[in-house]
Parts: sequence; C-alpha cells; structure tokens
Amino acid sequence: MEHKEIEDVIEVLSDLKDDIAVPKNVRSKIENTIKILDTDIDTQIKISKVLHELEDISNDTNLQQYTRTQIWNVVSTLEKIK
Repeated sequence: MEHKEIEDVIEVLSDLKDDIAVPKNVRSKIENTIKILDTDIDTQIKISKVLHELEDISNDTNLQQYTRTQIWNVVSTLEKIK
C-alpha cells in the first residue's frame, strides 16, 4: 500500500512540475523531490527529506494558492505513510 501512495504522490508532483503556471524555481525543487522519492533509500528517510523540501516549496511567496493546496495534500499523504 505504501508504494501505491508514493506512486500517487509522484504523479501529483509530476503534474505540478509540468504546469507552466508554477514558478521555474519551484518546478526545479519539485523535480528534486521526485528524484528523492525514486531512490532506493529507506522509506522513512526518503519521506523526511521530501517533507523538508515540500515545506520550503509551500512557503514560496510566488506560489499560487491552488498549487500550495496541492503541495499540502501531498504533505498530508506523506505524513500518513510516515
């Protein structure tokens, strides 16, 4: 079940990464989080790293509210896994 949820998170993050309305610096950070989630390290460590990155992303002042809400939903999903 855990892997399915991570795949869902990667899918949402990929959609955000491909959204041209998302600032370029945020898309770059999202791409880094996807790479972290694709690694073979321990799931708990991986999720902790990604949560830290997503916290930084959600605090970006140039982020639209809709995108911020999607980021928070991803954070919520990851916290459930953790």
